[in-house]
This record gives sequence, structure tokens and C-alpha cells, in this order.
Amino acid sequence: MVDFLQSEEHKGLIETARRFAKERIIPIAAECDRDSRFPMDVFKEGWEIGLVNPGIPTEYGGAGMGELENALIVEQISYGCTGIQTSITANQLAVTPIKLGGNEEQKKKYLGLLASEPVMASYATSEPDAGSDVAGLKTRFVQHGDDYVLNGQKCWITNASYARFYVIFATKDPALKHKGIAAFIVDRDTPGLRVGKKEDKLGQRASDTAQIFLEDVKVPKENLLAPEGHGFKLAMETFNQTRPDIAAGATGLMQRALDESVAYSKERKTFGVPIGQHQLVQAMLAEMAIRVEATRLLYLKAAWQLDNGIRDPQTSAIAKAFGADSAMQTAVDAVQVFGGNGYVKEYPVEKLMRDAKVLQIYEGTSQIQRLVIARSLLA
Repeated sequence: MVDFLQSEEHKGLIETARRFAKERIIPIAAECDRDSRFPMDVFKEGWEIGLVNPGIPTEYGGAGMGELENALIVEQISYGCTGIQTSITANQLAVTPIKLGGNEEQKKKYLGLLASEPVMASYATSEPDAGSDVAGLKTRFVQHGDDYVLNGQKCWITNASYARFYVIFATKDPALKHKGIAAFIVDRDTPGLRVGKKEDKLGQRASDTAQIFLEDVKVPKENLLAPEGHGFKLAMETFNQTRPDIAAGATGLMQRALDESVAYSKERKTFGVPIGQHQLVQAMLAEMAIRVEATRLLYLKAAWQLDNGIRDPQTSAIAKAFGADSAMQTAVDAVQVFGGNGYVKEYPVEKLMRDAKVLQIYEGTSQIQRLVIARSLLA
């Protein structure tokens, strides 16, 4: 089972990521949120010290770390800003399907690229009418000789404006649902591929999110990642392996909300005493601490299982659903602890509340996670 005694390597990794968050992310987080700007210089620094792409195998130039190490990094960076964290660690979404389904040449080329340069890649399943319903996507492919031609639109794609390449899911015929879906690796400079407008979002504003338009995009056969009928399974397994990261991000956000609330509760006075002496405030702080510890345990278990070859979508879904919902409630509670000050941008907790919401939406909504859990129970 999970070993709670952290190795010296894990302690060092956590300290490196924690220091990076406090020194390089927290000081600029509010400004990046206000300006809806991703700090590429911070991404490059993170890449240089090993906080980006930790899961790329050593044979392709990576550090060869497991999901546990990746999740530990995500938690610490999220403490600084989940928006910046989402873009810094989003390569994992593109790396995972290539690790799972790619051939040797694809792994050498694309994983090797990410390991050798501080560049980004994106993962593209979502469409205007196909978010949680991946099987309902409408981007189509047709085979043209030895090549494939893609037409369609992808939306809400993290790092789309910066990506060097994309893992794109398309269907031979929407009527085939999951049976028609294939996956392709598409280079950014492919003719016909166009990145659309950057989304103006409620939260996680520092993370780049944009649309992708595909107009007669020709993809060579060597870039077919999953053939027709196998793409849906690859997409689902990718989410299964990355959902612990969402729970880890939720943990980092909650820990920040708790720390800010505790510090404020010691300083702010009402009725002649610090508000931390009021029992109802104490109860809120205690509930926040419970959610932090519970979510951390859940993501550690889910990550440990993946690293030990245990495929258990239920555990990953539980970690994601509980963590996302807990983060939203914890952020709301932090605003309540701060009172009127929590509602203004001078203090950090209003941003935490805005940032937390999308954790309940991306990579499968909290409702979809409950469907995964229930189906696993009833199987």
C-alpha cells in the first residue's frame, strides 16, 4: 500500500517545487490573473529545474518519474497559482497518450522534443458540442491515400496558442460514436491548422485557453496515434491517468486557502478578539483542514496505484470529484472567513474562489466522475 514515509528524493522534489511556487509564482500571480497573461519565462525556468515533463521516460531524454512525483509537483505549484500550474503541467496531457499508444518513432520524435526544449504540447478532445461527451465529437477525418485529412473545431484547449504540436481526436463518422474515433499527432505548422481567439475566463486566467480550427489538415500516416475505434479508449485512459493531478492541484489550492485563512484569523479582530477565537470560524478552518488532508490522501492513493500498474478508474474519479468539490467549498469558505475583504482583489482569496470552479469542469465534470464511480460499483 502507499508508503507514507517520504524518500529523500521526494522531500527534495517537494522543496524545489515549493520554493519555485513561493519565489517565482506567488509574486506575479495576481498580475498574470489581471492581465490574463501566461508567464513563459516562468515556464522555461520550471523546465530547466525539472518541474516540467517529469514523466517522460529516460530513454527519450526525460527524468522517468512516476505519477506520484508528478502529482507532488502539481500540488506545490498549485499553491502558488492553479492557472499558472495548469499551463506549466499541461504537457502531461499530451505526453500520456503518446506514452500509452505511440510507436517507438513517435515517442522518440515527440517525447524527445519535449525533453530537449522548453516547448508546449496540447491535448484536444473538447468541441463546442462535445465536452464531457467525448463520443459525441464531430471533428472528422478521412483517409486520402497514405494520409489523413482532418476538418473540424476544438475548443477550451489549454496552451493552444503556444503548442508546438497537438494530440487531436477525430471521428470517421459521428454516427459511429466511440467506435469511429481515432487519434492523431498534428504539428503546429501543418497547413490548414489555425489557432483561434484566446478565451476570456472567470478563473485560471493566467492559463492559455483557445480554440483550434482544422480546415483540410493533412496528417501523414506516421502520425496516426490510435486507429479508428481505438481513439476513445485512449482518451479515457489518458483521463484516468491524469485525474490524480487535478486532485493534487485542488490540494495545493486548498492548502493556500487554509494558510491564508489561518493567518487572517489571527490578525483580524471583531468584538475585541481575533476572529480565530470565535468557534464558528474555528469550525470553518477545521473543515478546510479536513478537506485538504482527505484530498491529499486520495490523490496519493490514485497516483500510487497507477505507478504500481493497478488500473482503477474509480479511485482516480473519486480523487478528482472529491478534490474538485472540496476545493470549491474551501475557497468559498476562505472568502467567508475574510468577510468583506475576501470579496475584493486586494486579498488573494477571491482569486482562489474563481480559480477553483474549473476544477469541477475540466477533464470530466464532477457529475461525470460520479457516473464513472457508479458504473464501477455496478459492473
